[in-house]
Amino acid sequence: MSIAIEASQIIKRYRRRERNEPPSIEGIDLQIAEGQLYSLVGPDGAGKTTLIRILATVLTPTSGSARIAGFDTVRQAEAARACLGYMPQAFSLYPDLSVLENLHFFADINGVPRPRQKSRIDELLEFARLADFTSRRSENLSGGMRKKLALACALIHEPKILLLDEPTTGVDPVSRRELWHLLSKVVQQGVTVLVSTPYMDETERCSKVGILNQGRMLITGAPAELEAQLPYQVVEVKARPRRTLREVAAKTEGVLAWRAVGDRLRLSVTDPAEVQSRLASGLKEAGAEVSLLRQTRPIMEDVFIHLVENRQAEP
Repeated sequence: MSIAIEASQIIKRYRRRERNEPPSIEGIDLQIAEGQLYSLVGPDGAGKTTLIRILATVLTPTSGSARIAGFDTVRQAEAARACLGYMPQAFSLYPDLSVLENLHFFADINGVPRPRQKSRIDELLEFARLADFTSRRSENLSGGMRKKLALACALIHEPKILLLDEPTTGVDPVSRRELWHLLSKVVQQGVTVLVSTPYMDETERCSKVGILNQGRMLITGAPAELEAQLPYQVVEVKARPRRTLREVAAKTEGVLAWRAVGDRLRLSVTDPAEVQSRLASGLKEAGAEVSLLRQTRPIMEDVFIHLVENRQAEP
């Protein structure tokens, strides 16, 4: 399988006197095959934007190398740019231009031939469900519609590779779902997509994921594979009063760790059946009202927390 995006030992350092700059990234290795939907996930400040900007030829790495569709992002930047569509995190379209005018503008600067522009724009308007809003200024669009317009502009020249920096940040849940539905269609058309996100649940939609934290790549792999590698099982419990629930969970034998998620606790355990029995007895004795007690599957958030805690525990 051909490699669409490749990075080798990428390091980016910023001068410390420059405030509000993204963090440095150190020793990043990355390989994304053609046609993959790859998610780069991590908290704010992990280095996601810095890495994507390097791949998009916007930033030059301090050391290391990166290739887009076989082109070096430094020595062959123009050729690399012709192969990719880039959607930055901040809204980068022209607010005083309409939806249609923005699409024509980006078609022009990306060299889309005039005879092809009309049919391509019509395709993208239908694809992004913006056909009824062609005359509306982009500044007057909702957050979700702005994101879809930005995605359409990034796709206008039919790139082989698409780089998206946190495209779902700041939009409502319905718009998030619509954007991911659009991305799945893009991948079905053979486009390689690299998308960064701070939302761990979004990685479940991807064929492969890389977890970044503090400028370093902690692990890469398919979501199901990474979840299966956890050295413990997960039990979910919900009971009232919550304080009693936390106290009982903290002293129950077999509970390695616990964390609150909404109105329930997720427990890391060695033996789910045994822990559930002990919890049921302990909560009953404490007078707690249990509404949920079950084993559940691990999720990517569990993987991230496990990796970060292990990294912090290292000498």
